[in-house]
Amino acid sequence: MTSDSINLDDYNIITEGKANILFPKENKVFYNPVQQFNRDLSVAAIRAWDELYNLSNKKAKGKANKNKKKNGKRNENKTDNNDKENSKPLVIDNNRPRINILEALSATGLRAIRYGKEIPNVGIVIANDLLPNAVKLIEKNIKYNKIGDIVKPNLGDANEFMYKSKNKKINVIDLDPYGTAAPFIDAAINCIEDNGLLLVTCTDLAVLAGNSYPEKCFSLYGGTNIRGDSTHESALRLVINMIANTASKYGKIIEPLLSLSIDFYVRIFIKVKRSPILVKDLASKTMVCYYCKRCGVIHKEYLGRRVERENKPVKYTVNSRIRIGDECNFCGNEFIIAGPMWGDKIHDKEFVERVLKINREEFQDEKVYGTKKRIEGMLTLAKNEIEEAFYFSPATLSSLLRTPLAPLNDLFAAIGNLKYDGSLTHAQASSIKTNAPWEIIIEIFKDFIIKKNPDFNINKYEKDSVIFKIFSQSFIQDEKIKITWERNELSDRISKLRKVKIVRYQQNPTKNWGPKAKP
Repeated sequence: MTSDSINLDDYNIITEGKANILFPKENKVFYNPVQQFNRDLSVAAIRAWDELYNLSNKKAKGKANKNKKKNGKRNENKTDNNDKENSKPLVIDNNRPRINILEALSATGLRAIRYGKEIPNVGIVIANDLLPNAVKLIEKNIKYNKIGDIVKPNLGDANEFMYKSKNKKINVIDLDPYGTAAPFIDAAINCIEDNGLLLVTCTDLAVLAGNSYPEKCFSLYGGTNIRGDSTHESALRLVINMIANTASKYGKIIEPLLSLSIDFYVRIFIKVKRSPILVKDLASKTMVCYYCKRCGVIHKEYLGRRVERENKPVKYTVNSRIRIGDECNFCGNEFIIAGPMWGDKIHDKEFVERVLKINREEFQDEKVYGTKKRIEGMLTLAKNEIEEAFYFSPATLSSLLRTPLAPLNDLFAAIGNLKYDGSLTHAQASSIKTNAPWEIIIEIFKDFIIKKNPDFNINKYEKDSVIFKIFSQSFIQDEKIKITWERNELSDRISKLRKVKIVRYQQNPTKNWGPKAKP
């Protein structure tokens, strides 16, 4: 059986999204079905970026036209310049700029073809790969899907292609390699158009979130990770910081729009913008962490400070306010240093809400968008995360203190009654993000233990044990602070979110599920 001179008997046909992909039966080109969540989400994210980008363009154009009418010919040249600045993508069609996308490491061409078929307002999608066999397959898949007017194959090194395309106005670049994306970031930052969207996947979580390769983590990402409950968020922050540092070398800044720890990889959506002035803020957004592996406390220290001064320019200085001692105040353990890593927000709520809106309203057919429910669940959690860095697992702290696990809703109630905020996290089930200091968290757990066990006696524990050290001292000096467990707005909000029937965390979908062997 053939289709336009393609012998279909040599291929398995894989349907994902709106694309039908010819996949060789001899399996010489890499395909991972578990990554459909990544691809479904990426389609929605690019559409969200496009809508928000065009919305800002329309606002800028409307303001420019208003000034032009008001001020007459005197402002005509200024208006033209603004229009030119806001119309950088290649082609204008009905006041909406067409977007050009590069999938730098394309393999079968599945992602690029899906972008071409599923994202409105696309100009060109370039499907690049280094392997001749992969590019031949991309060409066949483009022909089979009848999308040759939009998706263009390219044989070549991804970095070389991006450096050569510096002036070709590529609005969206997708980097989804096997392993780390670090070797491609310089070229991508140079190539991407101003206010463009950079999509980055790193699958080397053994390095980013493991205990065995601190030297490799530092060489690839310029920092070391937290080895504890928050390790998956520290992985995200290491990747973001590496990208931010790379961008700063070229007078550019980044704005993380959505940062997710997913299964065996991290996926980050970042807006890249040229702003040499705001590059100066990078040090004040970069932190080093001192964490206790035993009890979980994390101290964050920023490398720089941005000082606002009345009627004077902003002053940038180094940070000299180290506030920790040689050992942990709570358990006496030594601190481990992690970082440098990104210390600012990792999600943009407006962007996340726009992605959720597209997922609800546009992704109607679950046979096409098979991970629709999971996108809804994970992004709902991400949207509701507070901006505080890191989280802790109550199960870990309960194990340390040898106590029954306190219910999540009760813990949020105690935190809320002390006027602190909190949230769940997408990165780990049953974990808490909060702006409450660690001494408050410790005292909440102590209060829970004593209430559950009124006969609790600290003297039955050895004096050098963690439990004795924690219970033999009070970490709250203010006698006015009282821990109470009545339900409140925070606990009700968390309880309501947990009752929503959404897929919040992935379950293994198939046998032997996980990252496949390198092709």
